[in-house]
Amino acid sequence: MRITQGMMTNNVLQNISGGYSKIADYQNQLASGKKITRPSQDPVVATMGIAYRTDVSHVEQYQKNVTNAYKWLDSSDDTLKQVDDVLNRVRELTNEASTDTYTADQRKAIGAEVDQLTQQLVSLGNTQVGGQYIFSGSDSANSLLTQAADGTVTINQTALNNPDFSVAVNDGIKMAINVNPNQVFTSSLFSDLNDLKNALNGGSATGTDINNYLGKIDTHLDALSNAQADLGAKTNRIDMTKNRLDAQKTIATQVMSDNEDADYAETIVKLNQQQNVYNASLSVGAKIIQTSLVDFLR
Repeated sequence: MRITQGMMTNNVLQNISGGYSKIADYQNQLASGKKITRPSQDPVVATMGIAYRTDVSHVEQYQKNVTNAYKWLDSSDDTLKQVDDVLNRVRELTNEASTDTYTADQRKAIGAEVDQLTQQLVSLGNTQVGGQYIFSGSDSANSLLTQAADGTVTINQTALNNPDFSVAVNDGIKMAINVNPNQVFTSSLFSDLNDLKNALNGGSATGTDINNYLGKIDTHLDALSNAQADLGAKTNRIDMTKNRLDAQKTIATQVMSDNEDADYAETIVKLNQQQNVYNASLSVGAKIIQTSLVDFLR
């Protein structure tokens, strides 16, 4: 096969163009910080990058869910503390009214305060976070408690039948982040408070009759303590889940970085090497291309 001057020229130009293209690739890597800027440069890196980004995206979504869980748990904990204050105040008032030296008017005054405290419990039971009722179980769009004009409190039956509000905290793992509506704001609680109020307002109840309500209030306080303990256990689990997600994100991000990010030191070395090769190609090409018949005739 006869090698012509044109063939040599074309090969030199093609090689010089390829070398310049490599220089451009290395410069793009340094500018972007990525090994590739388009999938065609390395389909394997691009395909793995999609998978790694999906992993990071999943972890970030779970972290958002955990952040939302903290809002529910913290709000629930604060609300239960207020419920504890209210019930202890009711107990204090009941203890005072159980003294036989109290007059009917004094007991009526206490009955009026018990009624106000009951309304406060209704308000606490309908606490919302982000427009959702945190004590209504999975029926978070609707309030848990409704109080009629006569003071009667009714409870959302759907919430009682579906007591858990769960969020996904990892692949295939859901966790209830709410206080079970059957634990604290129960029908027996409001029934006992209503009976206590009527006993205080009736004028015929003895100190012993009123004193009997102390045991009932203590039962509700015990149930409240159990709910607070359960809430604390859920908070501890969320803390561990958060730590695990943080570790997962660190690992996933590192793997993604190893796959996609350019090694600056290595890229600079390769760029310098390619520039030297490119300069050498230009020098050799100049000598080859300038050779012509005129040069031989000199």
